[in-house]
Amino acid sequence: MDLYRDDFIPEEDKLGMTVTSGSVTITKDEGNLIGISIGGGAPMCPCLYIVQVFDNTPAAKDATLEGGDELVGINGTNVKGKTKVEVAKMIQATKTEVVIRYNKLHAEPKQGKSLDIVLKKVKHKMVENMNSSTADALGLSRAILCNDSLIKKLDELQRTENMYQGLVDHTRRVLMGYFDLVRVCKELGEEFCKIGVREPQKAANEAFCEFGEYHRQMEKFGITMLKKTKPILSDLGTYLTKAIPDTKLTIKKYADVKFEYLSYCLKVKELDDEDHSYQALQEPLYRVETGNYEYRLVLRCRSDARKRFAAIRSDVLVKLELLDNKHVQDIVHQLRRLMSSLTIFHLDCHKLFDGVKLFPIEVELARTAFQYPHGSAGGQEHDGIVSDEDEAKPNDDDENILKLAIKKEDSDLLDGQTLPDNIDLLAGMASQQDNQKDLLNMQEEKNRENDKNTNLLDL
Repeated sequence: MDLYRDDFIPEEDKLGMTVTSGSVTITKDEGNLIGISIGGGAPMCPCLYIVQVFDNTPAAKDATLEGGDELVGINGTNVKGKTKVEVAKMIQATKTEVVIRYNKLHAEPKQGKSLDIVLKKVKHKMVENMNSSTADALGLSRAILCNDSLIKKLDELQRTENMYQGLVDHTRRVLMGYFDLVRVCKELGEEFCKIGVREPQKAANEAFCEFGEYHRQMEKFGITMLKKTKPILSDLGTYLTKAIPDTKLTIKKYADVKFEYLSYCLKVKELDDEDHSYQALQEPLYRVETGNYEYRLVLRCRSDARKRFAAIRSDVLVKLELLDNKHVQDIVHQLRRLMSSLTIFHLDCHKLFDGVKLFPIEVELARTAFQYPHGSAGGQEHDGIVSDEDEAKPNDDDENILKLAIKKEDSDLLDGQTLPDNIDLLAGMASQQDNQKDLLNMQEEKNRENDKNTNLLDL
């Protein structure tokens, strides 16, 4: 085989890909178009192929033809050796339906994902948020500068996540504070009930017991409120730990697919520029003369990446819309639930004490007041037997208290603190002192009578 003959045609280099033949009939739209763009053809390339299938066109709706497929015939006419302009005129000359024979290119996506595509993908990620001046300074192409509003949603989602995290933490602290409060109410109620049980006077007994029971009821109201508000934390946590992270992950996948699609677009542009440069020099290009399978493989990969890009973009838009609606509606609903539960708790507690007058309580401050019995009945009888000499002795603690109180009041009066409370306290102390004197006088009279009786017995 003479490689230098003018009529020599190189064999096709399919790069390990397989090709199958087929035929499809496509009905034109109102604009007399089927929705495909054609590349290759004479004089440089021995075959014609589909560069792109446009969206919402008869060819896209039929979904048989794809980028990279070879066109073999139009309406029964072989198109081998024709230019792409001639083939386009043949399609336009048909009135309604076009019968296309094709060679389907079967390629794996990983075959077109070369190192060049990976590097371009990384490059897109680097310049995603750059401005034009920075890109020019770094020598990067402005063609890949396409700031996407959906990718910028990541920052907004991060702010929303921080806001929800703060709301959950604050709500948890509020509920923990209410839990501590109702525990304190319960302990107060128990202590007041103990005081009421030991109180010998009926009025004080009933008042202390009732006051303690009110605090126990407040503890029950608080536990009921906490049971109702606890699901709010789980609902907010579901939005925080599931909805937002899932949407962020989808956006990251969308960004990855987008960068891959843009990388294939940039690769196609580079191959086109290479073809034009060789055509301008009127020199043959090996990959073009052997069927341009490398270019067609990139076209197929770009088409597949575009489909994935469109699908995941639609998914991202739907998720963002649902997330925004849930954010607006759910946060209002949860805050209403929280405030409603707290309002009911406070109203129930207010109703307990509304119109109830338990205090002040009149208590007889006698010597036996607040001295609660301890031990058995025998011990009580033994405590009741007191000698005459012990009864005659004044209480040293009472005298000390009186002395301290008098000294304190005297110092307050010297300092110029003549408050009404101090005057009342002095009056109370004076009355207590008078009572102590009366008791001492009565005890002396009793002792004198006992002495007389003893003398009579002696006589």
